[in-house]
Amino acid sequence: MYKSVILPLAKEDIRIAALWYNKQQHGLGKRFAAEVREEVHFIRQNPKATNVRYDEVRTAVLNLFPFMIHYFIDEKNKTIIVSAVLHTSRSPELWKNR
Repeated sequence: MYKSVILPLAKEDIRIAALWYNKQQHGLGKRFAAEVREEVHFIRQNPKATNVRYDEVRTAVLNLFPFMIHYFIDEKNKTIIVSAVLHTSRSPELWKNR
């Protein structure tokens, strides 16, 4: 299994989305964060299960929430690096500034 690193801006993406979901319904932000964790765990086990979308960046879509995890694989260190967790309606160009 690969290790995972979630970059600070991706952690902020998760935090902001979880706060927003909690304002919509108590506990929903916790469910969102749990789904992100589950998907990152899946990616760690199956890093090449998703397609490359931009250069070397792969994306995985969450099941219940309209968000994509943007990540790349560091084969040398057997590490998954999560660079963004963005709503699917947002411009995919956002991750490039990270």
